[in-house]
Amino acid sequence: MADERTQLVGWLDLQRMLVRRKLERLRPEDEHRAVLPKSPLMTPAGLVSHMRWTEHCWFNVIFLGEPEATNPQFRKEADSADMRVAGVPLAQLLDEFEAQYAESNRITAAHSLDDVAKDPEYQPSLRWILIHMVEETARHVGHLDAMRELLDGETGYY
Repeated sequence: MADERTQLVGWLDLQRMLVRRKLERLRPEDEHRAVLPKSPLMTPAGLVSHMRWTEHCWFNVIFLGEPEATNPQFRKEADSADMRVAGVPLAQLLDEFEAQYAESNRITAAHSLDDVAKDPEYQPSLRWILIHMVEETARHVGHLDAMRELLDGETGYY
């Protein structure tokens, strides 16, 4: 038995932890390899970067009201700029993702689940953002499952 906040953050942290777990022992030559013909930026490295910037988008930009310019997802000149990470080591991207979600957890701890985002266009509650991030992160962990199986045959929830 746990309170709502503990459950939401716990489920989200589980999915976040699975990101690194899914990528353990991935060959360096596969870190930036796309396996979906119509999604050339959907690589393990690109997806980790996307997850990092998605957390930043929801917790820092939308919820706290930080400037959009701090996040590549808002760049108009490059589609999917958050996934353009050619040459950036996967280990670095994983560290940046983990640093971002630690910051997201600090933001969560400092606010009520009923607090509303400061963004003038989107005003979800922190509760809504946490639920959305559980869904978003779990979906991308599933993408990592499929990528690993296609890249090197690795499978398994944990």
